[in-house]
Formats: sequence, structure tokens, C-alpha cells
Amino acid sequence: MRAVVYQHEEHEGVGLLGPALEEVGFTLVHRFRAVRREDVDAELVVVMGGPMGVYEADQHPFLRDELAILLERLANERPCVGFCLGAQMLAAAAGAEVFPGKNGFEVGAAPVRWTQDGLTDPVIAGARAKTVVAHWHGDTFKPVPGATLLASTDRYVQQAFRLGSSYGFQFHLELTALELGRWLDLGADDLKQRGKDLADLKGQLPKLKAAEQENTALLQRLAHHFARLAR
Repeated sequence: MRAVVYQHEEHEGVGLLGPALEEVGFTLVHRFRAVRREDVDAELVVVMGGPMGVYEADQHPFLRDELAILLERLANERPCVGFCLGAQMLAAAAGAEVFPGKNGFEVGAAPVRWTQDGLTDPVIAGARAKTVVAHWHGDTFKPVPGATLLASTDRYVQQAFRLGSSYGFQFHLELTALELGRWLDLGADDLKQRGKDLADLKGQLPKLKAAEQENTALLQRLAHHFARLAR
């Protein structure tokens, strides 16, 4: 079983999701800012995050190529999963508008609230009503046509959705506290320009560390979901 991973930044890899997919029999096939025609028929396509916006395809032509693959996969009911930019790409492929959020940049370790539909979702079920996850985004999107809303935060309603057999997570469920700490160091200058307190953000990392077991279990359920579909 192939899980094709679209990666947009060197430091934004599959994180906790990679081992979960490999444990259930997937072979990870990595693509960096590129697609191949054969990806249309892969058992799974995973779209990771990145600092670019869905609406910036003129500057980043690979986004247009990815969107074409996602459009075809959704039309053929082939499963996909997206994180952050990946979720926005999946939302756009389904017909939702993606745009800079009016409520500002959402970053750090903070909880999402699962909706009632989320708590009864076959993958999410078993999670607590609120789950601490890593956030790092300024864009958001309108409700995804035909999708079920799974999670929200006070800042942004559209945080996770299920569309057929596919899932989109606006947050970084795949990130460990260690990796988020690394991202904070790499993005320190940008965060400062955005008016964010780096020490305060690093002070949130223990909350994410405490949630890693729960988040790993959720990703394992997600991997099993995709493995069942593939088989």
C-alpha cells in the first residue's frame, strides 16, 4: 500500500503520522513540491503544511498540480488526509473558499473542541471533548461542501472535517512537543514580527507533551481507517 506524502518545507514532515501508517502496512512515498500522475491511484495521499497559501499558486505552481490530483481523487472517492495547508488544499478541492483569517494568527499548543459529530466519528471517537494540539496558521476556509465539521476553536470554527473517506485537520495533530519547539526556534524572527511572545509559546510545550499519547492513538485510528479502505 502506498501513502504518497506531499511535503512543502524541509522541516514539515509526517511526524507521528509516519510510524502509524507504516505500522498498518503503508509504504511512505515522499514528494517535495512535486506530484506524479500515478499519485491519482495511490491508496492514500497525505498533504502536509507550509507557509504558502492555497491562493498563491501563481508563486507556487506545485500547489496547482496538487490541487488537480486532489480534485481527481475526491471525484473518484480515493482517500486523502491534509494537515494545515493540506487541509486547506483539501477544502479548496471540495469547493470551499480559503482566505486569510480575520481573527489573526493561531499558533502554539492549545485545545480544539470536538463537535458532537466529531465525538461520534469512527476515527475521533475515544478522544476527550477537548484535545491539545499544535497550531500554526493564519488562513482559514468556509464550510466545506458535503463535509462534516469535526472540530473548532474559539478563534476559528473550521478546524477539522471529514469528507467521504478523507479527513482535513487545520491543526498539526502530527507534531510532537519537541518538533513544535524546533519550529518555534526556526520561526522566532517571524513570530516576533507577528507580536508573539516566544517564551510564552515555549511555556505551552509541556501541555502538548502531555497530549502526545492521546494524539498518537488518534493518528493510529486514522491509519487503521485508511488501511481498511485500502484492503
